[in-house]
Formats: sequence, C-alpha cells, structure tokens
Amino acid sequence: MAHDISLLEDQQKIHDMIAHEAPLEEVLEAITYWAGHLLSDALVSIMHYEPKRKTLSMIAGSQFSSRYFKAMQGLEIGDGVGTCGTAAFLRQMVISEDIMTDTYWEAFRAAARLEGLRACWSMPILTREGQLLGTFATYYRHPAEPSPASQNTLKKAASLAALAIIRDQDTQELNSLTAWHTSLFTNHPDGVYKFSLDGRLQQANRALESLTGYAEDTLVGRHFLDLLDPSCHVKAKATFEAALNGEAQQQEMLGRHAGGRTRQLTVTSFPVTTDAGVVGVYAICHDITMRKRQEAELKLLERGIEATPVGVVMADARQSGMPLVYVNEAFCRITGYSQDQVLGLNCRFLQGEETDPDAVTKIRTAIEAREGVQITLLNYHQDGTPFWNRLRISPVMDADGQCTHFIGTQEDITQQRQQEAQIAYQATHDQLTGLPNRNALEGHLTKAFHDHQEQRQGLLTLMYLDLDGLRGINEALGHVVGNRLLVAVASRLRQLLGPDHTLARITGDEFVLLMPELQDDQTIINIAEQVLQLFDAPFEFDENVLYISASLGVAYDDNTVHSPHQLLQRADLAMVEAKRQGRHTWQWYTPRVEKTTRDQLLLRHELQQALRHNQLELYYQPVVDASSGRIRNTEVLLRWHHPQRGMISPGVFIPLAEQTGQIIALGHWVLRQACQQLADRLHRGERTYPIAVNISSLQFHRDGFLREVVTTLEETGLPAELLELEITESILMDGGSQAIGVIEELRAIGITIALDDFGTGFSSLSYLRDLPIHKVKLDRTFIQDVLESPRNAAIVQGVITMAHHLDLVVVAEGIETVAQQQDLERRNCDLLQGFYFSKPMPLDALLKLPGILPP
Repeated sequence: MAHDISLLEDQQKIHDMIAHEAPLEEVLEAITYWAGHLLSDALVSIMHYEPKRKTLSMIAGSQFSSRYFKAMQGLEIGDGVGTCGTAAFLRQMVISEDIMTDTYWEAFRAAARLEGLRACWSMPILTREGQLLGTFATYYRHPAEPSPASQNTLKKAASLAALAIIRDQDTQELNSLTAWHTSLFTNHPDGVYKFSLDGRLQQANRALESLTGYAEDTLVGRHFLDLLDPSCHVKAKATFEAALNGEAQQQEMLGRHAGGRTRQLTVTSFPVTTDAGVVGVYAICHDITMRKRQEAELKLLERGIEATPVGVVMADARQSGMPLVYVNEAFCRITGYSQDQVLGLNCRFLQGEETDPDAVTKIRTAIEAREGVQITLLNYHQDGTPFWNRLRISPVMDADGQCTHFIGTQEDITQQRQQEAQIAYQATHDQLTGLPNRNALEGHLTKAFHDHQEQRQGLLTLMYLDLDGLRGINEALGHVVGNRLLVAVASRLRQLLGPDHTLARITGDEFVLLMPELQDDQTIINIAEQVLQLFDAPFEFDENVLYISASLGVAYDDNTVHSPHQLLQRADLAMVEAKRQGRHTWQWYTPRVEKTTRDQLLLRHELQQALRHNQLELYYQPVVDASSGRIRNTEVLLRWHHPQRGMISPGVFIPLAEQTGQIIALGHWVLRQACQQLADRLHRGERTYPIAVNISSLQFHRDGFLREVVTTLEETGLPAELLELEITESILMDGGSQAIGVIEELRAIGITIALDDFGTGFSSLSYLRDLPIHKVKLDRTFIQDVLESPRNAAIVQGVITMAHHLDLVVVAEGIETVAQQQDLERRNCDLLQGFYFSKPMPLDALLKLPGILPP
C-alpha cells in the first residue's frame, strides 16, 4: 500500500513538474524513474523524434552507459530498424523478446551485447492526432515478454511523456509568438501604438516617439487627439468610433509634432477583439510628408514638359516595381497607349520577344546603381508592331542626394535603323546570293576559332569549294545565266547547313562552309561526299540544262593551326590539290584520316587477339554504405594488359568496341567471367559480395540477351540475387517499351537493375517512373564539384530526393575526398563509390580489404 502511495506521489510530482514548466529533460528523466519502479528489472529510456531528419535520439535514460547513450543518437526510423525505430515507423507497440535473435536488432546487436541488453519493449509516443513525438522503451538483461499489466504501464508512461513533450512544445511556441509580437511592435518602422477604449495611449514604439517628438513615458495616458492638428479632429473621432465598432479604418491626417511643426500621415486604426468584444485599439502612423511634397513637384514638372515632341516618362524610384507616375502626350503618340493604360505600370510592358536581353540588363544595372544610361532597343507599339527606341534615362535626386525618381526620354528611330541595317547588310553579304561575304566569314571564323581554342569540343572544320568550269558557262551563255547558276548552287548548299554552320560566297565561283564542333573524321567525310553529290543532278534554266562539278578542300583545327587565316589557307590549298587530282573530288589538307583509320584497324585486331589470349582481366571496385562504410557490393570493371603497350585504358578500347560491335563479345565474356569467379568462391565457402556488371546498349538489345543471362547463371551456379546489371539511359533511347519488358523479366528471376550514369542522358523522367529498377547511380560529373557548384549540389539533392520518393536506392560515383563523402551522407545518399574508399583491383585483392571502408 505504501509502495502504491509512493508511486502515486511520484506521478503527482511529474504532473507538478509539467504544470510548472520544468526542463523537459528533467521531466522525462522523472518519468523513466517512475516507470522503472512500476516495471521491476527494467532499464527505461525515452527517445525524441526529430521530424526534419526523421530520426530518433535518446534524451532520457540515466541507467545506460554513455557509450550506449551516444550510439542511440540520430537513428533513422523504419520497419526493421531496431525495436524503437520500428515502433515509431509502425505507430504501435513493438516487442523484442530476445535482442540476440530479433532481426530488428541486426544493425545494433553489437551495441546491445556490450550493454548487456537482451529484451526491449517499445511504445510510440503519439499526440492525440497521431503525430509522432518519440518512443518510450524498457530494456531487460534477460529475454522477456510483457504481461498485459506491463503493456498497460508502457501505454501510461508513453501518454505521460506525450503530455510533457506537448506541454514543452506549447510553451516554446507561446514564447516564440510573444517574442515575434514584441519584436514587430518595437522595431516596426512606422509609429505603432495602442490605446484604451477612451482613446488614451497605453503603449508606443520608438518610431512613434520619433514621429511625434514625445518620449513614451509622456505619450502614455495622452489622448490621441493631442497628437493631431485640430483640423483633423472630426475625422479622427469618426475613425476611432468605427474601430470601437469593430471596423478597420485608414485615413490621411495631419499630425502635430511636439516642436509645433506638422506632418502628413496615413493613420490605420483597427480593433483588438476577444470573445468579450473590442478591448482596445491599435493604430499605425505612416509619414507621407515627403511623398506628398514630391507629388506636388511632379505636377509642376508635368506642366513644364507636356509640350515637348520627345516622349517623356517619369517613374517613382521609391516604390516597388518603379511604376510610371507620368507620361506626356508625345509618349502616347509614339507608343499608341493612353495615359490611363500605363500609369502605375513598370515601363517594361514596351518590351517583347525580340527585345535584346543585354540592353534590358544594361538598363537594369544603371537603375540599380542610380546612374544615367543611353541605349537603343526594340520596343513594341500597343498594336504589336515593333519600333526602335532611342532611350535616355536619368536619375532625379532630392535635396539629400537620394534618388526618388527616374526620368526617361524616347525617340522613335525605326526609319534610321532600317537604313543602317541595310547598309550593314550590304557590307557583310553577297548581293547576288544573299550569303555572307568574305568579311562576314572572317568574323564568324575568328569567333569560332577562339571558341574552339578554349573549349576543344569536336572538330572546327572548313570546306573550301570552287566550281569547275563557271568561266566557260559565263563566256558561252552570258553572265545572266552564270549568276542564276550561282544562286542555284547556293540554294543547294544551304540544304547541308546545320544550326551553327556558316555558308559564305567569298569570290565569284568560290564558296566556304564553316562547321564548328563536328563529331569526328567520318562525319566530315560524309558531309564532303554530300557536297559533291549535290552536283550530280543538272541545273535547269529555261531551255538550258547545265552540268557543273566542284572541287572541295577540307581542313580542320588541330594543334598545328595557330590562326583562323591559317585554317582558311589550308582549306584553300587542299582545294587546289583536289583540282590537281582531276576535279569533282575532295581532299584533306593532312593525311590524318588515313593514319587514324590505320590505328583503329590495328587496335580492333589486337582487341580480338586480347579476347583469345587472356589479355583481359576483371577488376572490382567496392560500393559502400554511406553511413557505415560497410561494403555492400562491387562493380565489375574491365582491364586490358597489352603485351607491348602495357595497360590500355578502357576509355580507348571500349568506345572502339561499341563502334565495331565487339562490345557484344566483350560484354558476354565479362558477364560469364564475373559470375564464374563469384560462384567459385561462393561454392568454396569464401567471403563474397554481390556484383554489378555493366551492360551495353548493343548487348542489351541483341536477340537472346535474356537467355544469355539465364544460361550464364545456370551454368555457373550463381544465385540471381547476387547479380546486378547496370544499364545506361541510352538503352531507353533505343527502345523504351522493349527495354522495360526485358528488365521486368530480369527482375522476375531475382536480378536487380541499376540505372548507371544517371543525369547525363536525355531520357524522359517518365521512364524513371515506370522502369522496374532498384537503383540509380549519380554520374561522377555531378559529384566532382558538388561542394563548389550550387547548381550541381541542387541537382544531386533533387535526384536523391526524387529517387527516394520512388523507393530507389541512390549510389554516388566518383567519391574522392572525405568532404565529398560527408556531404553525400548529409544528403541521405544511400551508397558511395570512388577512389576515396578503394581503387578498382583484382578480386583476390578486393577480398583482403576490411569489410568497412575506409579502414
């Protein structure tokens, strides 16, 4: 009986602590002490739930060692994540009768063993609405199952803890709201005050002191009419009466300063209402004296400039959006808008689709710097027709040197610009064909050359074309026919132009094609052949059927080209060589095509020999858990030990194999060898890890691929669940619906699928939604500067979040530093791979590594 009374007293003390807002940690510790007396032999703990991180952390449990207390911090909730993590996830009581055999404790069993714990009963701490606050748990040093009474005690203790946590949250929220209100009232830039129902001030902020010239202690108790000019008293009384009746009011009034001067004010009054009705009135005073003065000045300015023939606008620099406050009649005449249509708008409504963004940026920059600017840009009339506007903008300063307005003048110079454009066009274009002339070509070539020197993307190519026999046609049929032929040739050549290509006529019968960033030599060869094929069909004019051929010289920018002119000269020399070879042909400036072709043929032959003579070897790189560093699986990589050249990079022979189709044989060999090596060690009872094998698009879409995978597993004896296939987005681009079907069949037999190099391709996100894959691998290009590039960091975080919502595991490739590892762990990336943990290595070396990296 005495024991029961003591427990009731302890429970009452806990309620008293909650009522008197004792520190939450002390209250929760008291609850664990009380529950420990109710449940003999129990070690009691309370874990607090952090919603943002979705984790549990022990905050009450003095019976546990500091080591165990520390281990129980920041634990993710989830089905199977310990007893408490599972209880929090399922929102129901979870019982682990024996920790040593319970699968929930697999990740924490070692910590429990060190602490001497054998059983754990956990009850989620929930609000009445079901919101998770934490968990209440009891541990035992022996296997144990709770009785109904013990379960009831757990529920009571969890409810008591919920009461304490909710009360603590309510207290913190109330304190926060009070602090917000105090800060808003005290620091508001306008005068804020409250007064009683008889109109006397009860409290005022610093801004009101400044506005009225009275200190707060002299303001308190003063009637609000004492602060206003007598001319406003009638209006002020009516406003106050309306507030007492529950209506908010805003009026312009004349305030009287303690020093005797007046200020123009906007006064907003509103009632403070409770269940008992209106208990007081708040008011906010905003000083509009300067605004009123400037409005008067603007009216004076308006009268002075209304008659000018130049369009004049004025914008208020002090208001958000800088609205127009004045436009004259000339502006309306130029733009077609009326004053009523534009006042209050920002003048950007004159801009349109063809307005130069750089011009707009220059205007914005000058306005932000409160500086003048003069610029010409394309604007639009009300009816949508464009006009060229010569715009001058200047800041208007007040007596204190502050910019209050901007004044702008504008002139319609469309006719002048059209004349200038015609002159410029004639200076840069061939008048006969409309193509760019030599001057324009040199400009395009110079820019393309310098861009290529900086970026080195693709091949910057020039094709120099000379018509064979145009002089004879001119002499026989006249220049009129010759000119029509030149126009027709230009028309055919235009058919080959890409988006960034330039076709120019530089002399009478010579044309140049400038093509930046061509992919490779074969692309150049194909285009050169297409150019010559354009001349296979005759040109017909009236009764004339003309055949003409062309000689073509080709040059591209390599390390030996030092100037744009040199590249043009090389193409010209190559054209001359083509003419020497008999015309109607094309010629390289250098023999690079022959050399490259010879090297590729040799490498292709040697790669075939490598497959036959065991020059290829499998390397493995571990993929580790982001949080623990534990190795989860390995990626299989291919290495070539050339007998003469040594180690040849996969970056050299893999692209060649993809071009020649040898990638199918390589892929088959890798899959077979990897499965066999893992199966052999598995059958010998040695330690192994699941493997991930890369599959090329050609191999994946080849008939019989699925049968090949199944046969390989059957013949090697490797369980399907130990095999993961890595595919790239290119597989989807080559046939999305078919790919999904194959992947579904692979998943059906237990093979997992990972989407490799995610984010570098162009596949639709709908594929990611519909694909039956298990994992996405973030390409190393996003990881290598994730710490420096906010854009890459945003992409990485977005992919992780999106993948998790799709129940996908995320692997980050290319981890090379501890900083990258920590950053990806903070972003909740699941798995990591890279040189920071281990370089690729043979299987024997890999299996000698510790199970957790870095060691």
